[in-house]
Formats: sequence, structure tokens, C-alpha cells
Amino acid sequence: MPMALPRVLRSGLMVLGLLAGASAAPAHAQTPIRFVVGAAAGGAIDVYGRIVGAHMAQTLARPIVSEIKAGANGNVAAQFVADAPADGGTAWVGAQSMLEVNPLTYKDLRWKVSDFIPIIKGIETPLVLVVHPSVPAKTFDEFIAWAKANRGKLTYANYGPGTMSHFLGYQVSERYGLDFTQISYRGNAPQMVDLLAGHVLFGFTQLQAVVEPSRAGLLRALMSSGDKRSALLPEVPTFADIGQPDLVALAWFGLLLKSGTPPEVVKRFEAAAIAAHADPDVRAKLAAQGFDVSGLTGQAFRDGIAAQTERWAKVVKATGFSAD
Repeated sequence: MPMALPRVLRSGLMVLGLLAGASAAPAHAQTPIRFVVGAAAGGAIDVYGRIVGAHMAQTLARPIVSEIKAGANGNVAAQFVADAPADGGTAWVGAQSMLEVNPLTYKDLRWKVSDFIPIIKGIETPLVLVVHPSVPAKTFDEFIAWAKANRGKLTYANYGPGTMSHFLGYQVSERYGLDFTQISYRGNAPQMVDLLAGHVLFGFTQLQAVVEPSRAGLLRALMSSGDKRSALLPEVPTFADIGQPDLVALAWFGLLLKSGTPPEVVKRFEAAAIAAHADPDVRAKLAAQGFDVSGLTGQAFRDGIAAQTERWAKVVKATGFSAD
């Protein structure tokens, strides 16, 4: 049997341990957690990450900083997190197109979905089909009738190749036999510039960008891709409303950690994320951006990504689209 340590020595070691813990805790507490964003600063994903991160920083007693790693529709950010230590100090603010579409359309990705632990699907938001006021259609049915009368002559604007905006336009064109020609923009902002100017006449775009132009009469919102009507545009019907549930599609943003992160670290991070998304002030700020809080976590979040990847795989195959 090992020899027992003298009482004085045991007491001294306990004190040293407490001092070491006390000195280490503040240093760790001040090490920032990086929220890596694969889109431009000030964009919707960045705004979401900053709103949620401010609350989580209080819960975790650690600063959270937004780090922009834009490029290749989020692939630069994904690779940055995949290459970072699996210690919970770097999180990916991911999005629907990055997780569900990129692995289908980029042939030489160095990262894969299994490199990450999906923590929480934070918010969901629909896209909205808008038309320029010069289009003689005030309802979706009138738009379809007009598009059929001009079959093969119309140009559809999407905010990026391989995005939900691109694929929804393709699905609507195929469903109703409209034969659109698609023009892809480098983001929602340039797409909106041309829509407002009437250089292109219609397209699915982000809800947040539509609200004010729609209220001002600068664009006409005809249809939402959501599963329910948005509180910001309650007059705009959804595909669910007209019996086309397979055209319902929601963009989402959420938080992911690198696979291999210790379970206790994942548990603390997840608890902080859940608390943030449940907080009334956070939810109000997200709602003001047109975001509906999802809060889906764990296996349900993983299963959702897998199911939607299967859905988009069929569309990618049908379009023949490749990001390469």
C-alpha cells in the first residue's frame, strides 16, 4: 500500500492546486471563442452570429469574436474550422447552402460534413419571389400565366449559382413549364440592385431584403418559400398555402464545432447556444431580421441536414450544375 502523505504536505498541495486553478481560470476565460463566418461582414449570417454570440459570451464567460473568412460559398470558413484545434475555441457559423449543397457541387472539397458536430440550427428564413412593378402580375397565378405567355423569353435572377435561389427558380420553371434563362449574381445585394432597377424582372431573393422595397411599392412580393407566412409579409402566400409543399424551402444558419471536440466542451457550448436562442431579447432581435428561431439540436439537426442533402442532390443532378 502506498505511504500516506503527511497532513501538512497534503494541505500544501491542496492550496497549490487551488491557486493554480484560480490563476488558470481567468486566463482561459479571456481567450476568445472565434465564430467563423463564411460570408461578407455585415451580411445576414454575420448579423445572426453576432446576436447569438453576444448572449453566449455571457453564459460561457468568454469573449466571442466574429471572424470573417469569406470565399467559395463558405468553403474557406469550413476549411479554416476543420483545420483548427478541436477544443471548442473555434465554431463555424454555417448555412443551409454550405452544408446541404456544397458537398454536392464542389468536387474537390477537402472538408466533409462529418468533420463537424452540428450544435444548433439557429434560425430559418424563407426566400421570396419578387417581380418588378412593370410585370403585369399581382398574384402568383397571374405571374405563371404571364410567364407561360412569354415562355422562352424570360430571364430569372438568382443571387448565386448553386444556391436555394438558383434551384427554386429551376424547380418553378420546370414545374410550370416556363423555360426560364437564369442569370447568377454574386450575392443578394447585386441581385437586388438589378431587380430594383428593372434590369431583371423577377427572382427569388432573401426575405430581409424584400420587406422595405415591397412596402414602398418598388418590388411586388408574390410568393414565399416558407412553410408558414412571415410576420413581416403576412399578405404573401406560401407554397404550402397553394398545395405545393415539395417547393417549400427554408434557408438556415446555425452553429457547428469541429468533430473530436471533447464531449464536456460540446455540452457546455450547446447549453449556451440553447439558452441564447431561448432568450426573449435575442429572439426579438432575430425576429426583427426576419428570422424564425428553430433551435433544433442533436440528432434531429443531423438528420435534417442529411434529408435535405438528398433533396438537393436530385435538383443538382437535374440541373447538371457543378461549382467547378
